[in-house]
Amino acid sequence: MKMNALKRIVMVAFMCLGVAVKGFSQYDVSKTTLKIDWQMNAPFSTDFADKLSGWGMNFEGFYDLTSHWSVGAFINFHTNHKYIGRQTIQLSPTEALTTDQQRSAYQLPFGIGTSYTLYNGRYVKPYVGVKLGAAYTRYTTYYGAGGVFDSGWGFYVSPEVGLKIYPSPHRRFGFHVAGYYNYMTNKMATLTGDVAGQSNVGFRLGVIF
Repeated sequence: MKMNALKRIVMVAFMCLGVAVKGFSQYDVSKTTLKIDWQMNAPFSTDFADKLSGWGMNFEGFYDLTSHWSVGAFINFHTNHKYIGRQTIQLSPTEALTTDQQRSAYQLPFGIGTSYTLYNGRYVKPYVGVKLGAAYTRYTTYYGAGGVFDSGWGFYVSPEVGLKIYPSPHRRFGFHVAGYYNYMTNKMATLTGDVAGQSNVGFRLGVIF
C-alpha cells in the first residue's frame, strides 16, 4: 500500500513537472519588459509629511500576454519629509513637550499589476494600468536627541496612466513616463495623532529594457 501511494505521488510530481516545462518552453523572453523609474510623490490625505519628494524608485517586470494586455510584478519605495518648527505639544492633561520636529514617512509597496496598451504605435504606446498588493510603512518623528516611530502593513491599490516611448521601433530599449494615484490602508500612531489610510499622487520617469 505504501509503495502504491509513493508511485502515485511520483507520477503526480512528474506530471506537474511536465506541465511546468511545457509552460516554460512557451515562454518568449522578447515579450518581457523591465522598467526602472525615478519617481516624485506627494501625500495629500494626511499632513504628517505632505511635502513633494523625489526620494523614490520604482521597479517592475511585465510580460505581454497579447499585443494589448500585460501582467507582471512590481516593487517601489518612497520617503517624504516635513519639518515642523518649535512648538508646545500637549501629550496628556499633565504632560507637554516643547520641541521642533523632523518627520519622515517611508513607504514600501509591492505586488502584482496589469496594463492595457491603448494604441500600439511604432514609437509611442499609451497605456492604462493598475497595481495591487501589500504596503509596509514606517512613520518617524525626530525631536531633540531622540524620536518615536510606528510601522505597519496594509492593502495597496494604484491606478496609473503612462507612455512607453521607443526611439527605434525595432529595439527593446525605450523610455517610460507615468502618472499615478495610490491608496494604502495602513494605520499609524504618531506623536501628534493617528493616521488612518494614506493617499498619494505622483509621476515616474524611467527606462525600459
